[in-house]
Amino acid sequence: MPEPHDLLRSLFQEAASAGQSRARCAPVALVARRGERLRRRRIATLAAGACLVFAGTGAAAAALLPGGPGSAVPAVTPSPSRPSPLPKPVPTSPRSTSSATGAPVPGRTAPGTQPATAPPRTGQGAPGPSATATHGTSPPSTAPPR
Repeated sequence: MPEPHDLLRSLFQEAASAGQSRARCAPVALVARRGERLRRRRIATLAAGACLVFAGTGAAAAALLPGGPGSAVPAVTPSPSRPSPLPKPVPTSPRSTSSATGAPVPGRTAPGTQPATAPPRTGQGAPGPSATATHGTSPPSTAPPR
């Protein structure tokens, strides 16, 4: 049974024949450049894949082999760290900064007496106005410095 005349089919056939008449082969140089690019990409892809395979195999072998670097004992065992020396106590006789008037300097006491409000200092700086104790603070720690 023959098909009836289809307008859309005939339009497609016309477009195909017009395109066929205008079609030309690409220049040889262009085809060669495309082929060369494709060959370079293929080689680069194969080289990258080979590197990944070798690296993965090496990593797997290193992880699976017994006696890896993580289980080795060091040749020399480290010696225990020495304790830090204790801080030297500050001398109890303060330097006199006042003139011959004999007036007491704030935050200091007379030689040979202990202050009533602050514990003795343990070498954390020179005594002075900044070393006075204030109410509501805790005494300094006696733990050795780290």
